[in-house]
Amino acid sequence: MKVLIVEDNPAMRRVIRRMVAEVADEISECSDGAAACSLYDEVRPDWVLMDIEMGEVNGLLATRRITAAYPEARIVIVTNHNDQWIREAARQAGACGYVLKEDLLALRQMLKAPP
Repeated sequence: MKVLIVEDNPAMRRVIRRMVAEVADEISECSDGAAACSLYDEVRPDWVLMDIEMGEVNGLLATRRITAAYPEARIVIVTNHNDQWIREAARQAGACGYVLKEDLLALRQMLKAPP
């Protein structure tokens, strides 16, 4: 399984990488939404683990762009924000999952579940 981690905090990228390493065969990383859009086309990951708050292109906009070009993309928002309106915005952008950074074990379980 190929996973793309999109997170602007290098320490958090390392934590997420460790959490999914046992279920991923290949892990790519980038630090902003613009790079995620380009890298998605190159890597064609099975899963994208997308932060929301990033530089120029945030995670919701990147999710919208990726799912517009690749409707089959599976994007999970990985964030600290536990607000219902952000969850709804993520769903409307095309995300198929939403995991809080404080509960990364749920992320591993999500990736292990059958499609």
